[in-house]
Amino acid sequence: MKVSLLLLLACTAVLAVGTRADTPEEPKALLQKVQELAQKAMAMAKDAFTRVRESEVAQQARQWLADTAELSKQRLDWLKEQLGELRKKTQTQ
Repeated sequence: MKVSLLLLLACTAVLAVGTRADTPEEPKALLQKVQELAQKAMAMAKDAFTRVRESEVAQQARQWLADTAELSKQRLDWLKEQLGELRKKTQTQ
C-alpha cells in the first residue's frame, strides 16, 4: 500500500508540474520542480503513515491499560477478601 500511495503521489506531482508550466521551461528546471513536489509528497505520506502507526499504538496502549485495570481490580478485590479473612482469624484468637 505504501508503494502504491507513493507512486500515486509522485504521478500527481508530475502532473501538477506539467499543468503549472505556463511557459516552456528547461528540462532541468522542470525536473527540479518534480523532485521538490515528489519530496513534499513523500514527506506528507510518511507523516500520514506515522500518524496512523501512532494511532494504532495508542489504541493498543489504551486497550492494554483497560485490560490491566480490570485485572488490578480483580486482584484488589481478592486481597480485600484475604485481609477480611485474616482479620476474622485474628479477632477470634
